[in-house]
Amino acid sequence: MKQGAVRVAGHLGELMQGRLGPSGPVVLISLPCPVLAVEAWHLPGPGLSIHGSGQRLLTPARAIDVLDRLSLKLSGRVVLSANMPAGGGAGASTASLVALARLAGADVPPPALARACVMAEGASDPLMFGMPERLLWASRRAEVLSRLPPIPRFDIVGGFYGDHRRTDPRDMDFPDVSDLISPWRAAARGGDAAALAGIASTSAERTLALRGPVGDPTARLAASFGALGFAIAHTGSARAFLFRPGTVPENIVARMRRMGFSGVVQFAAGGKR
Repeated sequence: MKQGAVRVAGHLGELMQGRLGPSGPVVLISLPCPVLAVEAWHLPGPGLSIHGSGQRLLTPARAIDVLDRLSLKLSGRVVLSANMPAGGGAGASTASLVALARLAGADVPPPALARACVMAEGASDPLMFGMPERLLWASRRAEVLSRLPPIPRFDIVGGFYGDHRRTDPRDMDFPDVSDLISPWRAAARGGDAAALAGIASTSAERTLALRGPVGDPTARLAASFGALGFAIAHTGSARAFLFRPGTVPENIVARMRRMGFSGVVQFAAGGKR
């Protein structure tokens, strides 16, 4: 008989990602996505087995590693189910680790859970924190480098385009975004949705220019949809279009699917919650 069930929301790429200076840490601002998530449940028994519902979300060795680092114990069968692809840039791996810790009955403080995730995997999304879009997050260090102002509400439509790619924690080949942090903070304080979307687009364009894929259509599509801007998974296939509330085109989902997007979702981010 299954016991306990937890749900950990993911994200849909990043509003910003890059190096904090040419030789600085990799930093990011997540774009939280409440409709993409990992769900997990537990069936007690001997040993520990992990089942990913057809996806390789978490190995037993990594699960035991994280539990040990948090001084937690869990035995039996853990079943994980994600409605986003591994390697899509939507946080499936981190969400699986957070779900595992919560299944073990832990009320682990987010900073400690983040450190355990980074020690096990080498990198982590800030999904264990509330409102991760308000954190400047050093993903390879498990550090909140700065608290950011709230962002205004956006209506978002996004999905997955192209090849999935899992994060390699040794990969530091990202553009410098240190010049974008102060403008982001100022635009957020002023509630300037257009400026924020423009900064997100600039960060995405820098990564696409440096890392590819060549010919990525996201910028062109954002313009054709009338979006304020766009965001991407800076490692992975997630793409998101940022709109003022109430301005999403009626036919956008069908158009995206025709262009080859999969897993298209629509949700809101920012604003009062």
